[in-house]
Amino acid sequence: MTAVPRVFLDASVLIAATASRKGASSVVLALCGRGLLQALATQQVLREAERNIELKVGDDALLRFYQDIAEAGLSLVDPASPEAMNKYSAIIHPKDVHVLAAAIDGKAAFLLTLDRKHFMTPVLRRATPGLEILTPGEFLNHWVEHQS
Repeated sequence: MTAVPRVFLDASVLIAATASRKGASSVVLALCGRGLLQALATQQVLREAERNIELKVGDDALLRFYQDIAEAGLSLVDPASPEAMNKYSAIIHPKDVHVLAAAIDGKAAFLLTLDRKHFMTPVLRRATPGLEILTPGEFLNHWVEHQS
């Protein structure tokens, strides 16, 4: 049996999934809920998503957010180690280093984000072999191609 891919979800993906039931972010969470993917995040990522959902989507969306992460079977990984934070701090925006380092420390195969500006850089992609950084839409295309 093939191992279930471990996908680390950035807050932007969780926010998008809560805001739209039809987008790629929602599809990724649904696949996690079916056991086809393993969703990962840190407590810090969940707090960031929660705060932004409350501000940008509305209080009533918070219930949907909590239901989504519960149904997805999201697993919390430990915050990134100080060593990992230091290692990656020179190649990514300071506000995002915790996401990258936790994805790597958490042994994710994929880091899914909608933050192209900070995560989709050639330097970052070269510096993180073994971790593919994709948008949810890119990931779904990749996943479908590798299912056959």
